[in-house]
Amino acid sequence: MSDLVRPRRALLSVWDKAGIADLARALAGLGAELLSTGATAGALRAEGLAVREVAEATGAPEMLGGRVKTLHPAIHGGLLARRDDAGHMAEIAARGIGPIDLVAVDLYPFEATVAAGAPEAEAVERIDVGGPAMLRAAAKNHAAVAALSDPAHYAEVVAALRAEGGTRLALRRRLAGAAFARTAAYDAAVAAWMAREEAAPARRALPLRLAAPLRYGENPHQGAALYLGGEARPGAATAEVAGGKALSFNNLLDADAAVELVAELPRDRAASVIVKHMTPCGAALGATLAEAHGRALAADPVSAFGGIVAVNRPLDGAAAEAIVRVFTEVVAAPGADEEARAVLASRPSLRLLLLAGLPDPGAAGTVWRQVAGGMLVADRDAAPWDRGALRVATSRAPTEGEWDDLRLAWAVAKHARSNAVALAEGGATVGVGAGQTSRVGAVRQAVARLGPGARPVLASDAFFPFPDGVEAALAAGVTAILQPSGARAEAEAVAAAERAGAAMVLAPRRHFRH
Repeated sequence: MSDLVRPRRALLSVWDKAGIADLARALAGLGAELLSTGATAGALRAEGLAVREVAEATGAPEMLGGRVKTLHPAIHGGLLARRDDAGHMAEIAARGIGPIDLVAVDLYPFEATVAAGAPEAEAVERIDVGGPAMLRAAAKNHAAVAALSDPAHYAEVVAALRAEGGTRLALRRRLAGAAFARTAAYDAAVAAWMAREEAAPARRALPLRLAAPLRYGENPHQGAALYLGGEARPGAATAEVAGGKALSFNNLLDADAAVELVAELPRDRAASVIVKHMTPCGAALGATLAEAHGRALAADPVSAFGGIVAVNRPLDGAAAEAIVRVFTEVVAAPGADEEARAVLASRPSLRLLLLAGLPDPGAAGTVWRQVAGGMLVADRDAAPWDRGALRVATSRAPTEGEWDDLRLAWAVAKHARSNAVALAEGGATVGVGAGQTSRVGAVRQAVARLGPGARPVLASDAFFPFPDGVEAALAAGVTAILQPSGARAEAEAVAAAERAGAAMVLAPRRHFRH
């Protein structure tokens, strides 16, 4: 028995009208009756197609301002009736219900409405009820019904209709899976929005959609893909890729880390950061991007080889020239002029990520991390620099220059892997210690890069449990230290700074990146 279904009736009701006329013409060319609603019906008639209103088929006009249109036995009986069940077919025939063989529904744009900051009443009206119900009914009965939940499906279905005059079971099964995935993601988005004020709702789901397969995962033998969804936050995942080979899993992790760090730095000066293996190896400010990048590179030119660069303003030609002097995998920027694009294009393996904007370091959000058998969920560390919340614990306060450097070092330490410290001097990092099992080890790693006569400041992502880390920093020439308060040996650390004539600043919170 053939699994080919030739559509005799199709229901088309879409928000996004792209491609719907082509699909409708292919169906009409096979003699299928077209059912539709509202604006979709109007759009199809404007294309010269004959359309029957759903209200005519149901005998029930739309009601409640359009909230009820397709929720009717004449629709769902036609979708759910099993064609191989004589009882089902006799029952719908007795009720004057015709089978529906294809549905195209793309759902109200709830996610986009919420992302745009619409008021609650508008968001509620964008919660689709009839659309998901039709998709689920059609997908359940995919043995006989094709469920199209995305305009991206139309071309393949049109090709099948023109080649064979109908759809095959394998195609309908794939479309059914996509339809259930779409309604699941849609419901997840609605549920997350409804529970937005709950700290720990009983159930959570991620509304994700495939953006692109990736070349490989952390290692070449691992498959990988990028999915989008969850929150409207500009960054590496949603950036336009301008040139170069496809991004890898690791590229995206490093690019995300770089973008989040550069967004944390002052916006009144040009800033450049270099990240390698999720760890900042250089960050600096300057009057121009070229100057900032040159100073970031000088912090650790060896580690910067094959790194990821992010900047806080549109790239110009001079900045691009400075970047390509060292092999760089990816550059992320909120724009680039033609000269910069030409320079970067001269390096075929380099990828330019054009950001839609810089993320807001203070915006609330959620962090997800997988563990065996479950997921860890936490609030994003949305605590930007706040000098007013800091307390000077020594008789000497930092100079204004030291304060500026402390802010830079604090941002780098916040975005490095714990245990982490960062050294900065003159608006640039001069040493980073990250991912260490002891804080004194992080200090030793960072100060090892200092040249003769260096007088940097230091910021730590958490407190020093013992004064040994502070003493090692002071011995290396550190003039001011920022650490979170709370250590039992805090008084000893402050006393060590006091004896050295250094400034000690205490912060109210730590910034682990575990």
